[in-house]
Amino acid sequence: MNYTIDAQGKKLGRVATETAMILMGKNKVTYKPNVAPKVTVVIENASKLSISEKKKDDTIYTRYSGYPGGLKVETLGSVVEKKSYGEILRRAVYGMLPANKLRKLMLSNLIIKE
Repeated sequence: MNYTIDAQGKKLGRVATETAMILMGKNKVTYKPNVAPKVTVVIENASKLSISEKKKDDTIYTRYSGYPGGLKVETLGSVVEKKSYGEILRRAVYGMLPANKLRKLMLSNLIIKE
């Protein structure tokens, strides 16, 4: 089953939660937490999301390499410049999916179009 979400003028979190719920299958009566549903979610107009300038400066993404001094920090604005708005949506949805073996499978069913 295919779902299409138009992100034009919508907030990042609203689009991400709607997408995560569909990818997990929680919008169906046949929801099972141990089964990834066969759905595809297409997000259109990702570059037209409503994101404030303050959020672009204040939102911080961190990674740690495992080595001393290996903390990598980047802001939402720098991620948009380096990659795109699609990467921000992907990270937001990734954080909302369950942290188990199905997360990668669910995320592979997400298609983001600028």
